Amino acid sequence: MNGVLIVDKPLGPTSHDVVARVRRAIGISRIGHTGTLDPLATGVLPLVVGRATRLAQFLSADEKEYVAGIRLGATTATYDAEERLVRDESGEPVLLRPVAHRPAVTEADLREALAEFTGTYWQVPPPFSAKKVAGTPAYRLARVNKDVELKPVEVTVSNLELMSYADGLAMVRVVCSSGFYVRSLANDFGGRMGCGGHLESLRRSRAGEFRVERAVPLAVIQEEGTAALRRLVPVESLLSGLPHVVVNERGARRAAHGNTLAAEDLWDADRTVPPPNAPGPVRVLDAEGALLAIGQPAGGGLLQPVVVLV
Repeated sequence: MNGVLIVDKPLGPTSHDVVARVRRAIGISRIGHTGTLDPLATGVLPLVVGRATRLAQFLSADEKEYVAGIRLGATTATYDAEERLVRDESGEPVLLRPVAHRPAVTEADLREALAEFTGTYWQVPPPFSAKKVAGTPAYRLARVNKDVELKPVEVTVSNLELMSYADGLAMVRVVCSSGFYVRSLANDFGGRMGCGGHLESLRRSRAGEFRVERAVPLAVIQEEGTAALRRLVPVESLLSGLPHVVVNERGARRAAHGNTLAAEDLWDADRTVPPPNAPGPVRVLDAEGALLAIGQPAGGGLLQPVVVLV
């Protein structure tokens, strides 16, 4: 019962709400997520289950991909359309009609401006965010009208393209690093266009290796209950893009206790420990392919397990 459940989050609930509902559905309490989605957002929300929760720090650092609807012509305090999110008579979340203002901009204007938000740069998070200010989440300060000064965060946007534009709504596709706020992009982009803007819709189509095509609607998981556990992506399949080493029996025992691994702990066919300057962590596998630990090169040809999964 260890792995990742790829949930297709609906409009309305918070990521915390989704975790709570899945806990009740599958009867497992040890569940977490690998990066929040706002109530307004939908799409890929990977949930780590059982021992896979120990891998959340590595999975949350992966690149993300979104399709965002940026409404030009008006700004909001939250940088999104949360103030227009209501519930209909059946209790389902819906968005009220958007603002009527339609700025006079062309698709060429939009593409030229979007180009300025690609690459690596410093982005200021929204005042209504979970970023901490002197130990307090910024959104709590913003809700009581206290000034919130958040430090810029270095982010990377590897792809940002205009998909369509009509009636003041720009649909864009963005591929970005972890920690990037699409709400800030919408606000800053509106400022760049001189008419203001906010995020009207957001759908996460990919979180690292997890794509929306494999995501399961939350309602389906709740209906299936414990049967939804068959949908788990096993631990052995996670972080497949990382380098790996294969340990022998001695190495497996040492890895299980968090002891440093050396060349004599590896099988002859896989005796190459990634160099100390190798980017990122290293998977430690046993001869059968089971993921035992995540290690970091420790210098001198050694590998130090930092997360143990057995």
